[in-house]
Amino acid sequence: MSVEKVALITAGGSGMGAATARRLASDGYAVAILSSSGKGEALAKELGGIGVTGSNQSQDDLHRLVELAMQRWGRIDALVNSAGHGPRAPILDLSDEDWHKGMDVYFLNAVRATRLVVPIMQKQGKGAIVNISTAWAFEPSDMFPTSAVMRAGLASFTKIFTDTYAAQNIRMNNVLPGWIDSL
Repeated sequence: MSVEKVALITAGGSGMGAATARRLASDGYAVAILSSSGKGEALAKELGGIGVTGSNQSQDDLHRLVELAMQRWGRIDALVNSAGHGPRAPILDLSDEDWHKGMDVYFLNAVRATRLVVPIMQKQGKGAIVNISTAWAFEPSDMFPTSAVMRAGLASFTKIFTDTYAAQNIRMNNVLPGWIDSL
């Protein structure tokens, strides 16, 4: 199958991830969707793409998504790092385990997937990565402390990444949505 553009979407089975997959497919992208619920596989089938049931917190699951996309289309032009929901509680009631889980859900999910696709994008001479973050990264809300804190870290990661890889024509941006009914 000859395809002009290929996009990977993590946490793409519902919410903003699924909406992103639908939009990219309507814009002509072939889509590969990772979802822990299995909804991503159904959506990918509907959109003519491929789906993997797995977690963006698992390097193995992410690797499987990348490998399947490369086997089918031979390229990856875009990566959209979406996420589920991490721990929520009053800030001092969150345990160390909660904070570590928040880091996995909101920060390392993007780092893991980025590590896998950048070598491919370097060989292609270009690529685009979009992290679905939150407006609360810069105006924190006590309703979502792990999200706000870890996504502020994601903003720093994105700046360092961009400074490092822009010369290789690989972009990274964060989208900062406000209230979205995705719970």
